[in-house]
Amino acid sequence: MDLDPVLARIDADLPNALERLMTFLRIPSISTDPAYASDCDTAADWLVDDLKSMGVAATKRTTPKHPMVVGHAEGSGTHVTFYGHYDVQPVDPLDLWNSDPFDPAIEETPNGKVIRGRGAADDKGQLMTFVEACRAYHAVHGKLPAKISFFFEGEEESGSPSLVPFMKDNKDELTSDLALICDTGMFDPKTPSIATQLRGLLGEEITITGPSIDLHSGMYGGAAMNPARVLVKILASLHDGKGRITVPDFYKGVPQMDPALKAQWDGLGFDDAGFLGKVGLSKLAGENGKTALEMLWARPTCEINGMISGYTGDGFKTVLPSKASAKVSFRLVGQQDPHEIRKNFRTMVQEMLPEDCSVEFQDHGASGGVQMETTHPAFEAARTALSDEWPNAAAFVGCGGSIPIAGHFKEYLNTDAMLIGFGRDDDAIHSPNEKYDLESFHKGIRSWARILHAIA
Repeated sequence: MDLDPVLARIDADLPNALERLMTFLRIPSISTDPAYASDCDTAADWLVDDLKSMGVAATKRTTPKHPMVVGHAEGSGTHVTFYGHYDVQPVDPLDLWNSDPFDPAIEETPNGKVIRGRGAADDKGQLMTFVEACRAYHAVHGKLPAKISFFFEGEEESGSPSLVPFMKDNKDELTSDLALICDTGMFDPKTPSIATQLRGLLGEEITITGPSIDLHSGMYGGAAMNPARVLVKILASLHDGKGRITVPDFYKGVPQMDPALKAQWDGLGFDDAGFLGKVGLSKLAGENGKTALEMLWARPTCEINGMISGYTGDGFKTVLPSKASAKVSFRLVGQQDPHEIRKNFRTMVQEMLPEDCSVEFQDHGASGGVQMETTHPAFEAARTALSDEWPNAAAFVGCGGSIPIAGHFKEYLNTDAMLIGFGRDDDAIHSPNEKYDLESFHKGIRSWARILHAIA
């Protein structure tokens, strides 16, 4: 199929595409609040009707909570599954919005026009970039450029309780050659990116108990074991002087950095000092000899997220606390086994306890990292296609956070995913005054058209 008339159609149809997005954004599909359950249902119906309008066999599927939308368009060659979510975050605090979050509008800003409204960037605007690219193909050629499955979720912002069971129950229908996910962002406003590795997440909460009650420090100080002292000693021991994590066998499964990928990252010109300077810092604090991007995208971490012990109110209270607790998280990469790390972390803590102290653990989830097989020809084809649309060449990047759906595609459907998004750092997703740049929407549609042309 010729690409040029499809791109021309996208440009000509942009006003209509914007109006469709505005209609979609007006539906307050907040998945976390039961009061909006009917609106989530409405959003699913809207998507089904929209997909049907371009010849896609689409249906709404019930789940114990909010429905899924699944659609299929027949075609030859590569079979891709596109995932997005139609639910949005709550809008609170409402008084911080400059306009009604569900009355979207185009606004002029110093950096250009933006689409303002809840869900504009996360994820309705991003989802619709792919749908509009498919619509242009259908309008010009009467069909889509490949066999495409559409998979839209309504619970992403509320923990996705129905997602994995649905994927398992519909494995044959959802499995394809490649998954496409549009829920990420650009490296910078001129540089598109494809996220090819994601860090996993392990959460642990530890509570150390010493004496049976809080003690007066004048009567017991020095003679009684203080669990706060025990806790800080354990936490301080989690890193050595070079920033490496000391949990036994922690680095088992951490891959070596591919030199070609590292060169690509170095070529992005990331400003380590500027990155830290925005938050009042100046020195990298992780492993010695690693750049900020390596630390954020390709290296595992251990971070203390919170500590509680003793009296923390106003004034001063001289007690030896009975308990001391901390929340510790680990970001994981490559083939690190979160369950093995949990076991080794707990053993390490227990071995450091003095005789008069005990410890309780509470887990807060465990998921491994995800690394895509970028040797799949579609990855380089997509990177080239993106580079043709944007001022700067596209890059394969990592993602410091966790995007569970990408791991689920790999684990349950044995399908690699390409994460390509057009969001920007200042989109204020999950916050008041969320926006999506008009350029991101327009060029995002054109980008997906190019990508489909390249990989179909």
